[in-house]
Amino acid sequence: MWRPRPHSRRVSCFSHDKKGKRTGATIVETALVMPVFFMFVFAIIEFGHATMINNVLKNACRTAARWGSATGATTAQVEQYARDRMGGAVNPAMVNIQIKDASMFDTGGDAPKTNADFQAMPDIELENAEPRQMFMVRASIPYGEVSLIPQPWLGGVTLSGQTFTRHE
Repeated sequence: MWRPRPHSRRVSCFSHDKKGKRTGATIVETALVMPVFFMFVFAIIEFGHATMINNVLKNACRTAARWGSATGATTAQVEQYARDRMGGAVNPAMVNIQIKDASMFDTGGDAPKTNADFQAMPDIELENAEPRQMFMVRASIPYGEVSLIPQPWLGGVTLSGQTFTRHE
């Protein structure tokens, strides 16, 4: 015959019935986990912001180069057009825009890797450019100028976008 068990009371170490058993454990665990959690969340936000700025620079270069190659605009007009395209996401006055002659790459070769290599490329006046002459529009800004949270360990990082296109 089945007999019910006498009611037994189980007490776990996680129970709050015994006073003093886990006093303050939740606060200590929260104090250890929350800083790591917030660092992770802020890193995701910062990475997303940097990616957005990088995409804005690339898009501004691409649209300015297309506009400049098709309309016969001057170099200064193309530079201003690029600045106008990025105005909502970044302060355009802080962005370094270079418009250079890239016809040296008609025979092949790799694009420059460093900012000094880009600076060494010859300047071009698009108003006087030959048909089918290749040129480059490049926009760059130091990461520290646009970061949401100051990060001194990323001081040497530069966000940039560039486009190579031919003049029509």
